[in-house]
Amino acid sequence: MEKKICIITGASGAIGTAVCKRFLKDGYRIAMIGRRMEALDKAAKESGYDEEDVLKIAADISDEGRVRAAVLSVYETWGRIDCLVNTAGISGRYATTAEYTYENFVNIYKVNVFGSFLMIKHCLPYLLETGNGSIVNFGSVSGMMGYSYEVGYGSSKWAVIGMTKNVANEYGGQGVRCNCISPGWVESEMMDKTLQNYRDIGMEDAESKLTFGSIHRPARPEEIADAVSFLCSDQAKYINGVNLAVDGGMTII
Repeated sequence: MEKKICIITGASGAIGTAVCKRFLKDGYRIAMIGRRMEALDKAAKESGYDEEDVLKIAADISDEGRVRAAVLSVYETWGRIDCLVNTAGISGRYATTAEYTYENFVNIYKVNVFGSFLMIKHCLPYLLETGNGSIVNFGSVSGMMGYSYEVGYGSSKWAVIGMTKNVANEYGGQGVRCNCISPGWVESEMMDKTLQNYRDIGMEDAESKLTFGSIHRPARPEEIADAVSFLCSDQAKYINGVNLAVDGGMTII
């Protein structure tokens, strides 16, 4: 059978790299999109890839021209696009709303919301060709609960969850499903950056402020990748418009 093709944004981050590894294991060819080629090269090596199964593209997903060119490059290379996984995201600087800068707010939305939108927009024509396409966006428990100090990040994730439902409603009947993963804390550079942000705004013993839910630990990146793999698989072919909290029970406490 012809291998399926998956585009993964934020591919050099902890979650993105784990998703790349999982999809290669699942037998896909993958297009890795990230800002820096050096980081993509490193992530690709960690994924243990065959050259013919990986395409690396350095691109800023908030730039529509770069997005259009990147997606077209994937299609011209392999002749199809079956899945899009939007893992790319930034948390920005943490602060109270009154102290949150407009620049910080806008930069977060450029990546988390506008970048995800642009990837969806330009992948959709090719996903529709397959008659069995799948999109997985990344929300967050921060986009479900409304935590302090992250009005930009949290609200951006609310927007991604809402956008997921819009796309699912429009295209589910045309053979493209759209779902969302909302992690809690994940062992990653973003978690480390958040802890530093907490310290910067004066929180002593920042680690004690993290709540992990009833499983009492952060997720491993590969556990998030497992959920993404499921949502893109035929086992989930009747799941559309769902926001799946992969949070160790964080949102039930």
